Amino acid sequence: MQEVLKIKNLDNGVRLLTLNRPEVLNSLNKDLVDSLIDAFDDIYHDKSIRSVILIGEGRGFCSGADLAAGGWPTDPSWSPGEATANAMEIGFNPLVRKIVNCPKPVVNALNGICAGGGVGLALCGDLIIASESAKFKLVFGPQLGIISDVGASWLVPNLIGRARANGMALLGEDISSSQALDWGLIWSVFPDDTLIQEAISLASQLANGSITGLKAIVKAHDSALKNTLNEQLDYERDTQRVLCDGEVFKEGVTAFIEKRKPNFKDLE
Repeated sequence: MQEVLKIKNLDNGVRLLTLNRPEVLNSLNKDLVDSLIDAFDDIYHDKSIRSVILIGEGRGFCSGADLAAGGWPTDPSWSPGEATANAMEIGFNPLVRKIVNCPKPVVNALNGICAGGGVGLALCGDLIIASESAKFKLVFGPQLGIISDVGASWLVPNLIGRARANGMALLGEDISSSQALDWGLIWSVFPDDTLIQEAISLASQLANGSITGLKAIVKAHDSALKNTLNEQLDYERDTQRVLCDGEVFKEGVTAFIEKRKPNFKDLE
């Protein structure tokens, strides 16, 4: 039986996670979601891991929830809505939170179609890159008459604004990787055959940095989406008070004065 998630350790403390259900465009069933949660639990606690790459096997990154064979627990008394809400409560929502709150930088390398909940999964990393052939498609409303989930209803409008988010979700049209880049949905686009190497290069670069500082940056940006300017200024002050008392900041300042690269790996 094939493993639904391939896990590989690369050089420099980079861990590669590959969604491995290519025959169904890596759709999310309970086995894959549970495997991802377990993998991130391990990443949280393994100090040798300093950055993560998430990519899909085959021609798609993720086609969303597996509606044909999800494998989620159910009860004869549950309505379809109750069964769906349960799967979200025990699976999809914990997965999004696990990735977003990962203490190591996460690079999502989108190698093909991202549809439905696959869009939410695609966008919940810290640095999002895509292949030239990648596409984004929100099918929830046009095909199913429901709202976007797996975090997509928050991530998409916060990344590209209400007008474009409504267009994506109401019309369900394919959004190319070049259009996604132009809109600010993703960071960069690369040729299909170089995507994985570009992802490794970026993840390695992040692994060489201060991973606590890098994740603090992401958290600060997320906080800014809900804070007023005055609240964010207070957030910056309170965060810097903590970070500037740490050994990482001390090493960074010392390295700057000594005109060398800082060595954060021995401190984190």
